[in-house]
Amino acid sequence: MTTEPHRRVLLIGASRGLGLALAQQYLARGSTVVATVRGSGPTALHQALPGAGGRLTIEIVDITEPDQVDALRTRLDARRFDLLLVNAGVTDDESDTVATVSTSEFVRLMVTNALSPMRLVEAFQDLVEPAGTIAIMSSGQGSVANNERGGFEIYRASKAALNQLMRSYAARHRADPRTLLLLAPGWVRTDLGGPAAPLTVEESIPNLVETVAAQHGRGGLQYLDYLGRTVRW
Repeated sequence: MTTEPHRRVLLIGASRGLGLALAQQYLARGSTVVATVRGSGPTALHQALPGAGGRLTIEIVDITEPDQVDALRTRLDARRFDLLLVNAGVTDDESDTVATVSTSEFVRLMVTNALSPMRLVEAFQDLVEPAGTIAIMSSGQGSVANNERGGFEIYRASKAALNQLMRSYAARHRADPRTLLLLAPGWVRTDLGGPAAPLTVEESIPNLVETVAAQHGRGGLQYLDYLGRTVRW
């Protein structure tokens, strides 16, 4: 079995796609996983329960609903984790620009992709061990320096906002020994990434998990892609 430094994992957003693959990877590596879904109906994640040997707990939370976040925090109050990984996020139409997007759609992306993940980190940080890791799924499209082609304008803006908020969080917690990560999984063929994406889940997620493991205990904030390469801010 692979040596996994993050033996107790809290994974936010794991019903399908990258989140589901992350849950499967950590279970395969021997970790105990608390993973969340948004609704009460069965998901692909529930299919992993019988083979998880009691190491998978599924919780329900919509991170855009503060009352649900508070309730989950209360339910998990006695638990401690080596890794908090926030994967929840949404996208929009690639062709949307600030000239065409509705205010409600702009707000939906900003609240879901930037504000809510950081609010969850604020609420759950004390459940992460001092030598643990807090990671958020960002995107290479959140890089301001690398934006030379445009497209996905509002999605890019939401991930850039997430990155900036995480940098502010790190600045406010300079003395905190925890490792902080913003992760860029690559453009992956999922419901979110679409069929044109060049990477499969199998090419991205195992490498991403190895990247997170390699940063265990290093402290500080990094913005890394699925191969462990630094992404320009």
